[in-house]
Amino acid sequence: MVSGKDPAELPEPGKNYISFISYDYKNRLEPFPEKELNPLRFPKRFLVEAEEVIVPLPMETAPQQHSGKRIHLKQVVGKEQYISHVNALKTHIQLGDIYEINYCMTFEASAVEIDPVQLYHRLNSISKASYSALLKLGDQYIISSSPELFLSKRGNRLITKPIKGTARRGASEPEDQSIKEELYYNAKERNENVMIVDVSRNDLSRLATRGSVQVDKLFDIESYQQVHQMVSTVSCSLKPNTAFDEIIAATFPMASMTGAPKYRAMQLIDQYEVYNRGPYSGSLGYLKANGDFDLNVLIRSVFYDAATGYLSFTVGSAITDLCHPEDEYEECLLKAKAMIQALGADSD
Repeated sequence: MVSGKDPAELPEPGKNYISFISYDYKNRLEPFPEKELNPLRFPKRFLVEAEEVIVPLPMETAPQQHSGKRIHLKQVVGKEQYISHVNALKTHIQLGDIYEINYCMTFEASAVEIDPVQLYHRLNSISKASYSALLKLGDQYIISSSPELFLSKRGNRLITKPIKGTARRGASEPEDQSIKEELYYNAKERNENVMIVDVSRNDLSRLATRGSVQVDKLFDIESYQQVHQMVSTVSCSLKPNTAFDEIIAATFPMASMTGAPKYRAMQLIDQYEVYNRGPYSGSLGYLKANGDFDLNVLIRSVFYDAATGYLSFTVGSAITDLCHPEDEYEECLLKAKAMIQALGADSD
């Protein structure tokens, strides 16, 4: 439960907090120009004292039924433009500007009326995500079924688990196992994943005691209702007295949602993505009174403004020199599937 206090700038020791960070908060960490082209108006950052932290959030097990008018989703970037942008980004890769970039596309709908709590339960009955979250901030809602951990702190240990590499689930157990093994051994997916692991290691090294950054798991495959994901785990021991804001400044935005090198990738994201991302690929989580915290990556998440009826969600994939634009487009549609299903929507 969140208290009615004003957002705090810095967490005070001995208190619980809810933390929200918009992707666009990067503009306060680096000299990026503001790009206000998103109909959503979430704050750049919000840190508010919580009366209590309950983990995990209790969930209903039975999906709720859809009600009301059917939602029609529009792709902000159509297939032709998406492929054109991916080819342009591949040219940047071939010129040596970047090695990898996370490029995204948005689905949106207007004049929508939904029950955010019911949508949360529907979405998570489909996805059963590890880092799901539901936040009401005035008239605006974040309804998240995120499978990805941005940062977790336990004592002086800091952990990040970047996801790069996605494959569909199979229709039978033998097919599913075959797809899982193919993902694990796929050279392209491993290439994407290891580049992001390197960026994560570099981010953590800015905070770590000497020699403590390590890759705990590399190319691990985690299976969800809709997809298999390639997940690696990177951790470090924090330098003494490292503040929460220092951790955010060194690591945000997360490597998996930007690219390599990170700064140049973020410049190209601003150039080629039609909307600024807003809350998408930001982070939502909690800080406990003892200083431990868990922060997710805001992917597989629906953003809703009850005052205007505007709703959107965004999906993306890693673009490398080895990728095929058509395949990346299909991966985006695969990631969108659970949200379209939960909304009971149709799309262009």
